[in-house]
Amino acid sequence: MDFSFIPQYYGFFLEGAKNTIILSVFTVLLGVVLGMLLALMRLSKVTPLKLISVSYIEFIRGTPLLVQLYIIYYGLPKIGIHFPDVPAFGSAFPDFMAGIVTLSINSAAYVAETFRAGIQAIDKGQMEAARSLGMTQSMAMRFVVLPQAFRNVLPALGNEFIVVIKESSIVSIIGLSELMYNTDTVKGNTFQPFEPLIVAAVIYFVMTFALSKLLGVAERRMSPL
Repeated sequence: MDFSFIPQYYGFFLEGAKNTIILSVFTVLLGVVLGMLLALMRLSKVTPLKLISVSYIEFIRGTPLLVQLYIIYYGLPKIGIHFPDVPAFGSAFPDFMAGIVTLSINSAAYVAETFRAGIQAIDKGQMEAARSLGMTQSMAMRFVVLPQAFRNVLPALGNEFIVVIKESSIVSIIGLSELMYNTDTVKGNTFQPFEPLIVAAVIYFVMTFALSKLLGVAERRMSPL
């Protein structure tokens, strides 16, 4: 194997890895917020909210991520919805937003189920004790139940982050300059179909392995004594 292209093209890989991390961070943040909202809607006693949440989760989990990406990227402009151009972030910003929105919508469906399980794992006595202290249901959920549920689901959220890093490679299809797209560029420039993929695989592994170790440290620090 010949890796002599690395000194000339290492910048492509670094730029792609940076964009992959940015894309994944924003995806997880939006996915967690939307997923938590969906989980609360599903646990709600208001039937329409529960139906909306269940329908969303089942539909998103039952359709391929690639189809969702095409719907967001090609479908929304057809009905007049465009992601805004922001000159400060470059000409690729609308594509970047399409990637983040698609991955966030997909991730939220899985995060919602994770949060639902985490909330249901909290003893009902916790809610009853909070209500007996004069808290409203929303206050008890916000200050008593959700903090404990978040600690319960932290390992699963970490795994979701790792999954998003790997699945973000699908946005290379719409020309977003993340790690996989830049790897394909190096493959085309060097006429080497194999070695650039090895470099990309190593970079993905370094990112996910480092993240799993950081999450392990965070879990140990949040674990009760």
